[in-house]
Amino acid sequence: MMSTPGLHGAKLPATRELARMLGVSRNTVVSVYERLYADDLIETRQGDGTYIRYRGQEAEEGPEVPEIPALRVDSRLPLTARFNRHFVHDGPPKAFRIGMPAIDHFPFDTWSRLQNRFWRRRPIAQMGYGVPAGDLQLRELIASYLHTSRGLKCDPAQVIITLGAQQAIMLCSALLLRAEQDVIMENPCHWAAAGVFSCLGLNIKAINVDDEGLQTAQLTDYPDARMVYVSPSCQYPTGATLSLSRRMMLLEWARKHQAWIMEDDYDGEYRYDGTPLMPLAALDNRHRVIYIGSFSKVMYPALRLGYMVVPQQLVEPLNLLRTLSTRQPPMNDQQVMASFITEGHFQPHIRRMRRISKSRRDLLLAEWNQHLSHIGVMPEVASGLHAAITLDSAETENRLVSQAQAAGVEITPLSALWIPDTPESDHHYGIVLGFAGVMEADIVQSIQVLKKCWQ
Repeated sequence: MMSTPGLHGAKLPATRELARMLGVSRNTVVSVYERLYADDLIETRQGDGTYIRYRGQEAEEGPEVPEIPALRVDSRLPLTARFNRHFVHDGPPKAFRIGMPAIDHFPFDTWSRLQNRFWRRRPIAQMGYGVPAGDLQLRELIASYLHTSRGLKCDPAQVIITLGAQQAIMLCSALLLRAEQDVIMENPCHWAAAGVFSCLGLNIKAINVDDEGLQTAQLTDYPDARMVYVSPSCQYPTGATLSLSRRMMLLEWARKHQAWIMEDDYDGEYRYDGTPLMPLAALDNRHRVIYIGSFSKVMYPALRLGYMVVPQQLVEPLNLLRTLSTRQPPMNDQQVMASFITEGHFQPHIRRMRRISKSRRDLLLAEWNQHLSHIGVMPEVASGLHAAITLDSAETENRLVSQAQAAGVEITPLSALWIPDTPESDHHYGIVLGFAGVMEADIVQSIQVLKKCWQ
C-alpha cells in the first residue's frame, strides 16, 4: 500500500464481500482491517465505507531510499578493465569468435558415458576433500603425455591441476611476485594474462614481437623484471613461433637475473605446418620455467581443466596457495578426463580436432583470398585457432569491426590486444578472425556477409 501511489484513497470492499471473494471467514477479514486501521493505513468514513488512507506527498513519492555510499576499490581494478576490451562471449560459437575449438565435433556420447559410469560407481571415496594438486592418475597421464608429445620430462609431483590456464597464471604470479615489481609481456598480448598482472599491482613492461616472436634483445632494457610471460609455440595473437636462438637467449637472461619464465602453451596441439620446437621448459636446466597447459582448446572451454608443470622448489608453496584459494579442482571431471586418456580416446580426438581446424583454416584462407583480399593479407597460419590481418589505420579497423558487428559477424580488433600506453607499431591495427570453432557452411556464408557490408 505504502509503495503503490495508485492505491492511495482507494475504497476497500466491505468485510463480508471480501471474505466471500477470498474464501475466508469474515472474522479473519475484520481482524486484518483492524490491524491496518491500528497502523494508520486505512480509514473509515461514516456511511461511506473503508478507504486506504491518503498519505500526501510522502505517499506519492514512496519511502525515501537511503543513499548507498560509494564503494572504495583499489585503483588497479579500473586499470585491469583496460585489458578487458575483448570480452568473453557466452552462447554457441559463431563466426568469427576467437578462442573456440571445433566443439561441434566434441565426442558427446563417449564423454557422457564416462561421466555416467563415474557416478554409477557411487564414488564416495572421491566425494570428500582431495589432494590440492589434483588427481594423481591424471597428473601421471599428463606427465607421460608431455614427455611423448613435447619432449618435456617431469615428475607427476611437479604437475598441478588447475581450473584452466588463467588460474595457473594467477597462482604463480601471486606466489612469486609482489606489487610494483616488473613483469615482461609480449606485445600484442594475451589480454587475460595482462589483466591478472594488473590486478596484482604489477608493472607491465611490453616488448614487441616480430616474425620470430618476442624480441629478446630488448630484455636488457628491463634488468629489474622478475618474470617474463611468453607463448613461444604460438604467440597470441600473431601466431609467431619463438625461434630457437631467442629461446636460448631468454633462458640465459632468466638464469642471469634469477627471474622466472611463464610459458603458456595454450594452443600447443594445433600445429599444422612445420616441426614444433621443444618448449622452454624442456630446454631449461636451471629450473626457472613454469609450463602452463590446458584442455580447454582440445576439449571445450567450459571444462575449466588445465595444468602447470613447476620446478620442484615451487611444488609445496604452490600447493599451499592452491589450498588457500580454491582447495582442489572438481574430482569428477579429473577422473573422467583420466578415463578418456587411458581408454585411448584422447590422442585420436586431438588428431581429429587438428585435422578439422586445419581444414577450416584452409577454407577461410581460400574464401578470404577470393573475396576479401583487398582488405588485407591473411597469413597462412602455421598454428593456432585464429588468423590476424593487419590494417593501415585505427579508422579502418573501427569501420570494419563496427560494420561486421552490425551484420552479426564477430570480429576482434587487433588494437584491443596491445598493451595500453605503448608506442604504436606498423602492425598495431587489424582484425582477428577465429576459424576453428566455425562450421564450414558458416565460414562461407559469413565471408559473403562481410563482402557485402565491407564493399
